[in-house]
Amino acid sequence: MKAIKRMETSIGWFSRVAGVLLGLALALAANLRADEVAPADTGKTNSDMLATYKKMSLQELMDQEVTSVAKQPEPLGQAPAAIQVVTGGQICRSGAASIPEALRLADNLDVAQLSSSQWDISARGFNTSGFSDKLLVLMDGRSIYTPLLAGVIWNLQDYLLEDLDRIEVISGPGGTLWGANAMNGVINITSKSARDTQGLYVEGGGGDWLQDFGAVRYGGTLTSNVFYRVYGKYFDRDAEVYADGKSANDAWNRGQGGFRIDAEGAASDQFTLQGDLYGGDNHSTPGGEGTLNEEGASGGGNLLGRWTHTYSEDADLSLQLYYDRNHLGAPFQSAGAIPAGTLIDDLDTCDLDFQDRFALGNGNDIVWGLGYRFTHDVVQDAPLVAFLPNTLDQNLYSTFLQDKIKLRERVYLTLGGKLEHNDYTGFEYEPNARIQWDVTDHQMIWGAVSRAVRTPSRYDRDLAEPSPGYGAILAANSSFTSETLIAYELGYRAQLSRKLSGSLSAFYNDYDHLRSLNATPGTILPFYWGNNLEGDTYGFELSADYQILDWWRLHGGYDFLNENIHAKPGETDLNHGLGETADPANQVFLRSAMDLPGRTELDAGFRWIDTLHNNNGGAVGTVPAYPELEVRLAWHATKNLEISIVGQNLLHDQHVEAGFPDPAQEQIVRSVFGKIAWKF
Repeated sequence: MKAIKRMETSIGWFSRVAGVLLGLALALAANLRADEVAPADTGKTNSDMLATYKKMSLQELMDQEVTSVAKQPEPLGQAPAAIQVVTGGQICRSGAASIPEALRLADNLDVAQLSSSQWDISARGFNTSGFSDKLLVLMDGRSIYTPLLAGVIWNLQDYLLEDLDRIEVISGPGGTLWGANAMNGVINITSKSARDTQGLYVEGGGGDWLQDFGAVRYGGTLTSNVFYRVYGKYFDRDAEVYADGKSANDAWNRGQGGFRIDAEGAASDQFTLQGDLYGGDNHSTPGGEGTLNEEGASGGGNLLGRWTHTYSEDADLSLQLYYDRNHLGAPFQSAGAIPAGTLIDDLDTCDLDFQDRFALGNGNDIVWGLGYRFTHDVVQDAPLVAFLPNTLDQNLYSTFLQDKIKLRERVYLTLGGKLEHNDYTGFEYEPNARIQWDVTDHQMIWGAVSRAVRTPSRYDRDLAEPSPGYGAILAANSSFTSETLIAYELGYRAQLSRKLSGSLSAFYNDYDHLRSLNATPGTILPFYWGNNLEGDTYGFELSADYQILDWWRLHGGYDFLNENIHAKPGETDLNHGLGETADPANQVFLRSAMDLPGRTELDAGFRWIDTLHNNNGGAVGTVPAYPELEVRLAWHATKNLEISIVGQNLLHDQHVEAGFPDPAQEQIVRSVFGKIAWKF
């Protein structure tokens, strides 16, 4: 009953916000000039989309537009940052069944599966604890970074992968444009316009671990210039196992549905209204990340409206408003005299963002913006864990300005900065200077110096273990301050020939005020979080695409990372500098995409991940290095019907990817599933 009441509360919030956004949408649509919009092409099939990707030359892939680097469209080949783009076609061909699996296609990320429903995902280090707190992730412009725990709870993030347009992944600071917590990177997940998803799409299948799944989406038109789609999906995933092969009892299922409306007029105005609702059961291992409440259900949703007005090719403005609500539960088992219980968190977020872009003279491209975010967080403590206070309202104000200056032909200097004010640490600033030299039409060298911060989360400031009344082991620390980074980057991107393209990015990161675990002088207990760590990391990321034959393309990637995190002189850390890191020094990736006779596709992805070193209460552990392989075989029986079989983690019956080596450490099993997709 409580879960139903929470869902009714969510729907109540949605109806109020939806009323405002829908009113704006209808008012705008009524004024759009339908006669200036070309009719929708409703005949594009899934096969057509994949064929388009397959026919793209490497130069065309380099020319695809990205927006995450400068908050304005620019070709990938001219984007001065360590950015990789995962296209919707690549996601379909990979056989990925979730967003974290799709992110394995980005070589500049470290993606490790911790349990059936948990992933550790990071860029350039600090990948631990199921929450990578230095990586900012957005879905269609909506931040999914949790202010409670810091980072992203990946089992709450889902979408119909068929409807994703692309995923842009920046490794390196993005705070100047995107704000705090974009410290080591930014992931920007973008879905297709409703105009590009017309008609009916149905998919279904199942296997041993991904036991069953299904989805349906329908796209149509409300008028000749207003397009919509609605979708629904569901899946059941089995549990992973422990080292002895016994079930970890962490199976989970989830259903999700949503819609998107895109209204288009004369190229000057566009309006988007979209939303999602989800719910399901997650049998999370006690003490880990989960979505359980006392009834074993989770729920949440979001609603977003965006208006864009274009003045010219280099001038536009946009206004975006979204509301997000999610319900999180984390079960904790008993500890001595402390009984078991479940921590419950309900978070409401409202966010307003304005952006303006224009050219000043012939040599300055300026983009600036304002933002405001309000969060209302309500926590119900578990006996073992508490957040004090239980209810917290927070406000975040921000403004940014960036100018791309043309110094001379083919040479550009970008200067910018962001100023934010949060309720924990007050004002934070994140400046950036970036130089770009287009050596030729197909080669670019770039460099950057940036400052970025990770602001405190409630986990840093308000966490207490156990709850009041059971004796303090970990106490809240209201003086925890922001972690800081000064980053130095140098990169090269080139289309070396008609068949070969590649990029190389090197970096040196200097960190200060990193999170440490400290003991109270004299009494030892309670422990508390401090800012006693500092250190540096350096490394490089290399990737290349090679079109061997017209029907065969290879992609390779290699990442190197060295970390040196330690306590400041005269300070201590009970985790010996390892509590925040669990990262491989080396990662190797190789992917192959073949278009075989008989409308058949064969795709394979190999990865080799180096040894991880992690920590649990001062004890050092390791996760052994491992190779792994995914394979997809697909047959397009007709233009509209695709039948495929996917094998994941094929090189091992079970293997470890993350976590501390103890009896609770889970291992990831081999899995095979089949899929049928039909579109007309």
